[in-house]
Amino acid sequence: MLPAASSFIGRVVTVQIDRPLGSRHPEHGFIYPLNYGYVPGVLAADGEELDAYVLGVFEPTATFTGRCTAVIHRLNDRDDKLILVPDGREYTNDQIRALVEFQERFFVSEIRREP
Repeated sequence: MLPAASSFIGRVVTVQIDRPLGSRHPEHGFIYPLNYGYVPGVLAADGEELDAYVLGVFEPTATFTGRCTAVIHRLNDRDDKLILVPDGREYTNDQIRALVEFQERFFVSEIRREP
């Protein structure tokens, strides 16, 4: 059984960044305004590794360890996303929406804060 993305809320998680800040999406061509990666070895409901947005880091990085403060739960897709931030940093739901809008605007989603 796959772990629910929401089970990561509150936990410290390490991700591998495969789309660093400033990189271009290989198929759709948009630029990533933040670091974006995945949790190695953890599969999501879509069969791929569990993805994560990294907020609060303002330079490209290869890996990141931070706290999962929320999950973007897509209602019309099986690809939830973790929201990771440096320990001690917080973002409101409105701030999260604004920062991930570059990609999430194509989906119907909700922000979950409870495991």
